[in-house]
Amino acid sequence: MADLLLGQVIRFAGDPLREGPGAAQHIAEGAVLVEDGRIAAVGEAADLRGAAPDALRHDYGRHLISAGFVDAHVHYPQTAIIASWGKRLIDWLNTYTFPEETRFASRDYADQIANRYLDLVLARGTTTVCSYATIHPESVDAIFTAAAARRMRVYAGKTCMDRNAPAALRDTARSAYDDSKRLLQRWHGRDRLSYVITPRFSPTSTPEQLAALGALWREYPDCLMQTHLSEQPDEIAWVKELFPQSRDYLDTYEAQGLLRDGALYGHAIHLTEREKSRLIEAGASVIHCPTSNMFIGSGLFDIGLAAHLRVGLASDTGGGSSFSMLRTMAAAYEVAQLRGRSLHPAELWWLATQGSARALHADHLIGNIAPGMEADLAVIDLASTPAIAQAAGRAEDLWQAVFPTIMMGDDRAVAAVWIGGRPYSASSHPSG
Repeated sequence: MADLLLGQVIRFAGDPLREGPGAAQHIAEGAVLVEDGRIAAVGEAADLRGAAPDALRHDYGRHLISAGFVDAHVHYPQTAIIASWGKRLIDWLNTYTFPEETRFASRDYADQIANRYLDLVLARGTTTVCSYATIHPESVDAIFTAAAARRMRVYAGKTCMDRNAPAALRDTARSAYDDSKRLLQRWHGRDRLSYVITPRFSPTSTPEQLAALGALWREYPDCLMQTHLSEQPDEIAWVKELFPQSRDYLDTYEAQGLLRDGALYGHAIHLTEREKSRLIEAGASVIHCPTSNMFIGSGLFDIGLAAHLRVGLASDTGGGSSFSMLRTMAAAYEVAQLRGRSLHPAELWWLATQGSARALHADHLIGNIAPGMEADLAVIDLASTPAIAQAAGRAEDLWQAVFPTIMMGDDRAVAAVWIGGRPYSASSHPSG
């Protein structure tokens, strides 16, 4: 049985950051036809009603039907420590992150948090995440098992660290390679799951471990690789001490085979000109984490990089202070304002959907509404609270109506979520 979703529809014919807001297309009385987990057609409601008279209709009125949000950089094991007070990056890791991550040696605990995390983000319209796990293989099994139960497209990998971390959270160059390879062979390409090779960042990996993971990536070049880059000045200074032979932070990865198309670098705030040039030449992706960058005091990302690089948007749970991509879009707007640029709502929506999908090399699968794409959808109420309804009621066009939801919306704005062509219900999954 086909499903026909009726409402306002937003889709993209191009990249608004490069082509302008006109790259976003709005169908005021639109419809999305879903068959066998994919989008079969999108267009005017009247046309699709006639073309698919037997489809089961879901009338969402004036709600906005969008591709589901794509969160391109998260740490699901930090779910329980989100919004912990008062630390910068290195202190945050030692005080909150590392103690919490030691608990993921327990598969039961990992299952509990993985289920809770995915239900939290789905309730906020996020249908795909790219997550770090912990050093424990059980943590990878937990997030992929939870994702498969929900039929989600999820990217994740075992976090590798062989120095500058508690003993209980250290592996070795050899075990990082072996564990990652076993997990990759078990999960990559199964259901809607993708394994991501995951050194945490250079300070917690020796050159030998980075080289081992670079070798693994050469063996499995269709995988992505994720890590952190140039988040805070004191981190960069530490990297310089640990890698005196390297030209800069990016070179610590490049020298070990961890820079090419398919590399995802979280934060990338304090880049040198050489690093920018090499990222562009390599076709790498950088991931903007605005709530985290402000919460931990890291700095202001340069959205101008999107003119030359794949740029994704991310909540960075739990350094980021919200599970919501609406709040993340709002923070991206605020950061850009501080750098002298006013991002258009179409640019923000692109970053949270097709832009992030593009950063993950998945924009042919998710992040947009087009025939043949997977039917991961979020239905957004543009009048979810009295304050938002008041602002939207004065709007003269779609983007004036959408912007109050970007700036003030939360889970109340998410009227429905579709995963793989099926409506999602949290009640059908244990959240732990």
